[in-house]
Amino acid sequence: MIEPLGLVPDSERRGLIGALPAATRPYASLMRLDRPIGAWLLFWPGAWAVALAGIDRHGIALILWLGLGAFAMRSAGCVYNDIVDRDLDRQVERTRLRPLASGRVSLAGAVVLLVGLSLVGLVVLLQLRPLAQFVALASLILVAIYPFMKRITWWPQLWLGLVFTWSAPVGWAEATGSLSAPGLLLYAGSVAWAMGYDTIYALQDREDDALVGVKSSALALGDRARIGVAALYALAVLLWAGAVAMVRPDALALAALLPVALHLAWQVATLTPDDIGDALAKFRANRFAGLLMFLGCLVVGSTA
Repeated sequence: MIEPLGLVPDSERRGLIGALPAATRPYASLMRLDRPIGAWLLFWPGAWAVALAGIDRHGIALILWLGLGAFAMRSAGCVYNDIVDRDLDRQVERTRLRPLASGRVSLAGAVVLLVGLSLVGLVVLLQLRPLAQFVALASLILVAIYPFMKRITWWPQLWLGLVFTWSAPVGWAEATGSLSAPGLLLYAGSVAWAMGYDTIYALQDREDDALVGVKSSALALGDRARIGVAALYALAVLLWAGAVAMVRPDALALAALLPVALHLAWQVATLTPDDIGDALAKFRANRFAGLLMFLGCLVVGSTA
């Protein structure tokens, strides 16, 4: 059956998803296969932790496994989120064409996909030591609750930060065999970073969110959104600096954070909160921020 063009987003007619067989395209959209930014943001904190701990042969393999896990679990998270939000998504212009909201994927089909992706995550989990396995499994509680937080609190971005940067304690626990202070500070800074970039992302939906009763930090901050993001980014850098100082107690080591700090400052200085396109561009720029932070952690970890 040919689907009405009005129910099929442009992303399924071109690019990576457009090149797939027609029957698989809605499922690829459900996984956000055309938007890898989410997987990158999920991956980077774990890679930072491994790099800061000092990369050896095991560390390289661990980063690769964390990459696979980030892709699988981000995709699974998108499917789960869309299952929970399918009724809300129909009411929001930006999300009304999502596969579940538009009816192009059945609830049963989405559940099967979710199970399959979770099995990939299980394969990654089995590569880890018991402590890291325990830490990774503990995140499932946060993940299960996250989609409901936008109905409860004005700060669902805090919950997203807790979930989306959980690979930091997982990576640290696996690389060091412990949950010591540097890893926890790295995680805390990563949570603040995620709150900042997700507040920027939420700027796109302020009008629709207000209409359907969905809460967000972007709505809570209002005209002070730029100040709020600046404060969160500053807190992130401060906490990261604490982690770096504990790994390598040398003032020069803090210079490794200068590139990512400058990049985050650029995001804030040039952010136009009322420009949806700019908000999306600044959000996506955090993929590069993640790379800069990784390079900084790599320098510190290799010289500690």
